[in-house]
Amino acid sequence: MENKQKIIHDIMTLAPVIPVVVVEEVGSAVALARALVAGGLPAIEVTLRTPIAMEALKAIADEVEGAFVGAGTVVTPAQIKQVEAAGAKFMVSPGVSENLLDAADDSALPLLPGTATASEVMNLGERGYSHMKFFPGSLAGGAPYLKALSGPLPQYSFCPTGGVSLANASEYLALQNVLCVGGSWVAPKNLVEAGDWDAITKLASDAVKLK
Repeated sequence: MENKQKIIHDIMTLAPVIPVVVVEEVGSAVALARALVAGGLPAIEVTLRTPIAMEALKAIADEVEGAFVGAGTVVTPAQIKQVEAAGAKFMVSPGVSENLLDAADDSALPLLPGTATASEVMNLGERGYSHMKFFPGSLAGGAPYLKALSGPLPQYSFCPTGGVSLANASEYLALQNVLCVGGSWVAPKNLVEAGDWDAITKLASDAVKLK
């Protein structure tokens, strides 16, 4: 577990933002990932919310140099096996269950588990997790909540996701217990559908400058 936490730490500190992408067409997956990597955002979370998500993840893993592609919305043990076979470098879940955590223990892939309360953080801490996703960020208390957690639970680090935008990302990133944020604004649906990869690279470049 210690080694997995180091891997997750390294991924979370590659850039201030981990793009959270929903891929509707396999054909756009590689170009989208290349645009994000070119802009300076190498860690990419492909959410398992579309029928072709697994295929898109594999294409990025196979074809995009410099990408650290992860699988988001991992909620079942079966998905863990599938994303590992597809070439994912890490996994992200919106929350946790005992079955999911047991399956993650048996996997070589590191998991960034979702949390929303102090109790969930403590329970994951007992299982060896020190790095977690905070979701849904804006609805679960936002930056003020994470700041409050840093007092009694300073040993844990977070990637807030959900309602994070260019407008409020810096508020999160200013906190000592936030290593990065997860956001979809760097790969908006309209730009992906238009194939405007230069615009997405520009959004990624702007995100890299966040502090």
